Amino acid sequence: MKIISVVGARPNFMKIAPFCKALAAYPEIKHVLVHTGQHYDVRMSDSFFTDLEIPEPDIHLNIGSGSHAEQVGRTMIEFEKVIKAEQPDWIVVVGDVNATCACSIAAKKEHIRLAHIEAGLRSGDIDMPEEVNRLVTDRLADLLLTPDRISCANLKSEGISDERIAFVGNIMIDTLEAQYAKAASRSVAEIVGRELLESCELPELSDNNFAVMTMHRPSNVDQIKTLNSLVDFLTDEVAEDMPLLWPIHPRTRKQLETFGLWEKARANIILLNPLGYHDMLRLNMGAKVMLTDSGGLQEECCVLGTPCLTMRRNTERPVTLKEHGGASQLVGNNVEKIRDAYREILNSQRNPWRPELWDGHTAERIVKKISEYGEKK
Repeated sequence: MKIISVVGARPNFMKIAPFCKALAAYPEIKHVLVHTGQHYDVRMSDSFFTDLEIPEPDIHLNIGSGSHAEQVGRTMIEFEKVIKAEQPDWIVVVGDVNATCACSIAAKKEHIRLAHIEAGLRSGDIDMPEEVNRLVTDRLADLLLTPDRISCANLKSEGISDERIAFVGNIMIDTLEAQYAKAASRSVAEIVGRELLESCELPELSDNNFAVMTMHRPSNVDQIKTLNSLVDFLTDEVAEDMPLLWPIHPRTRKQLETFGLWEKARANIILLNPLGYHDMLRLNMGAKVMLTDSGGLQEECCVLGTPCLTMRRNTERPVTLKEHGGASQLVGNNVEKIRDAYREILNSQRNPWRPELWDGHTAERIVKKISEYGEKK
């Protein structure tokens, strides 16, 4: 059996690492790893392959940046060539980035079986590009590998038959389990000193005395009024209470500079380069509070118990929310709502929680499930 797996952007890398490792137990399976190059620089891509010991991709498509249509279109054209040359039995895609959607369409146009890792996630917000990618991919996939029971229910409500759905757990937690000790051995102060964007006098940093911030979604960074109010809250309130560490996504930095907010942000916030997996996990382990619009960090906060304010109106990962036992709270980008929730959780304690099958063995279940389907006819 031959499997092609596809990665394209930073969120994919943490999910493909345990899958590649699990395949090693099946010598009869030939694995071809394709990197579309949606994220392509050292900090957003290369460092993750090194840190997580992901094999060097067999094929690079070198798609690069561009609009959604440009990325999807170029990826389909180049990936079709790979399919024709390799003639795989299965194509495995992960997550919800543009590469996921593009390669899914190309796979089914060529009549290749398709498996989707992290299937069934739904935010209900069709304005999110990721939601479009999820809907398209799940409609096309032969095998839908879900991270939680809510995702299974989502798929069934859309008319997808039970035989196409396999509840396997969260593959992100496989990576967290495998890399926890390495991350825990790192020093927060050393990470911050090494990754500072600009030299500045640093306060004493120890576990539970700092906050961590990440933000990159268009709803938060593309409108000057919204971004300005968020930066005001972060600099005037959060950063006054405790050191605030902000690893800056390249897209967010560009918007801060475009809107003339860079100087305001750097005045009171400790700005960092985009971080590798272990560095970011270590900050999450020690943070008193996480403010983020990242779905992956919601999941990690759930398992680590880090109080998490999710700056979105909705989430495709409701299992991580407080009402389901998790550590995350939806606050959107309204500063008054964020402030109220922030003040409330300052006195809260860590409450780690693991949803069903978030046990570090998801990749093994995925490979077993795919192998049971056998080679294509």
